[in-house]
Amino acid sequence: MIIFKTIKGINNFLDKYRKEEKIIGYVPTMGALHAGHVSLIENCKGNSDLTVCSIFVNPTQFNDQNDFDNYPQTIEKDIQLLYETGCDVLFLPSAAELYPANEILESYQLGFLETILEGKYRPGHFQGVCQVVNRLLKIVKPHRLFMGQKDYQQCMVISKLLELTNSTVHLIICPTVREESGLAKSSRNVRLSETDNSKATIIYQALLFAKDHISSIPILEIESKMKADLLRNGFDTIDYIAFCDAGSLTPITAYSSKDNVIVLIAATIKNVRLIDNLILN
Repeated sequence: MIIFKTIKGINNFLDKYRKEEKIIGYVPTMGALHAGHVSLIENCKGNSDLTVCSIFVNPTQFNDQNDFDNYPQTIEKDIQLLYETGCDVLFLPSAAELYPANEILESYQLGFLETILEGKYRPGHFQGVCQVVNRLLKIVKPHRLFMGQKDYQQCMVISKLLELTNSTVHLIICPTVREESGLAKSSRNVRLSETDNSKATIIYQALLFAKDHISSIPILEIESKMKADLLRNGFDTIDYIAFCDAGSLTPITAYSSKDNVIVLIAATIKNVRLIDNLILN
């Protein structure tokens, strides 16, 4: 695996692969890598000639400075994991490399996608995501972009970004990787105590309850039961439990067998905010 810290360095290296018309696959991350990231790298390796990963904790997507300050950084372990997984190239830029001084940040017309769910509770978050991803895509110039379903709304935002920028990059959304308990793999899980990690599995159980009962119980009743279960099992706050059309994230209040429905959750336990989702049919 080759590591680059400058735009010029990685561009010079990738140019020869572009000239040879090799398929470049790309996995952008913020580090603190886990099995979910490994799965993305493996999917990328199986569908590309060259696998590129980046690690950059992007400051513009954090609306909470404390969340940014506490974001886990395990760069040495991350590099070792990428090496063992067979990643070809790691891009490891500094903030100054991606965001030169006095440069004006872009703004993107994301529509209602940035006003609902994560967009509502994390104002400015998706603008920051688009700012960094668009810059990284211009640098790497991949043919295929690999992201995880756990961040479902983010995947839809990036799909919108690709549309807005007339990009030819193909977005591939990979399945959520879970612990044996069902808890979605997340960099934030390392901040959970063993007890809280065990309690947090109620999120997945709640999602499964929704999947099992979506056709037999009204959505409002399912949502009420899910909220009660989360609060009873140690969660302090619930930002949302939302039933939406999986193609547009438009909220739905009544189920039809013709619908493609996803349920999304964001909840906090001991100051650790977790998100998850499940497509129900």
